[in-house]
This record gives sequence, C-alpha cells and structure tokens, in this order.
Amino acid sequence: MEIKGKNATVVGRSNIVGMPAAMLLNKRDATVTIAHSRTADLPAAVRGADIVIAAAGRAEMIRGDWLKPGAVVIDVGTNPVDDATKKSGFRLVGDCHFAECKAVAGGITPVPGGVGPMTIAMLLQNTLASGKRDILGAQ
Repeated sequence: MEIKGKNATVVGRSNIVGMPAAMLLNKRDATVTIAHSRTADLPAAVRGADIVIAAAGRAEMIRGDWLKPGAVVIDVGTNPVDDATKKSGFRLVGDCHFAECKAVAGGITPVPGGVGPMTIAMLLQNTLASGKRDILGAQ
C-alpha cells in the first residue's frame, strides 16, 4: 500500500508505539492524526483514516463502525480479557473489536499473531546485526 498522501490515525500516544508510529507515517508523507482515549470525538478521528494504528491499551475499544471502509488496521494492542473457557482464565484481544473491524477493513492484523511475531522477528534481526558489528568491529 502506498502511504504517501494517505490519512492515518494513530490511536495512542505512548513513547514506545504511538509517537514513533506517527513519526514513521509522517516521514512517509502521510497526513497523521494522533488520537487517544480522551480525544473529544474519537470515532470521527478514526473514521477519516485510510490507515489506523491502534495502540491505546484498551481492549476492543475501536469498533467496526468507526472505520472507513477499506481502511488498513494495524492493531498493536495486547489486552487480557476474562474467559472462563481458557485454562489460563483469560484470552488476549487487541485494541480493535476484531470481528467488527474485519468486516469493514481492507486489511487487519490479528491479536494474537499479528504485530507480536513481527516484533520478535525484528528484535532477533537487530540482535544478529548488533552481534555482527561487535565481531567485525564498529563500522
């Protein structure tokens, strides 16, 4: 997907995910809105976005009717919710209500199994690159 010229809304303003994601989208020439749980009309902020990054830390906060049809949704949230059917007593859900959002979005990352494995893969790649630099000397 071409990011340049798209409207993107990042829901969450943390220094770990929200703000860096907003900066990366801005650098790729997206028009970026940074929203959060206290944004006055959060559904409207999300509804105008071609790209939604959900990183608010609230289980299933973003609903399907908040999304622009065809929007790309990257759900970074990992929130435990009570589930008596699970051995652990809980299950993980994202910041988006997956079933509702999937019906509207052009693409959506699942939770679990979406952003988490990619984070681990990139961590391992960066660790390997760092190790190579140490062995070969700083360049």
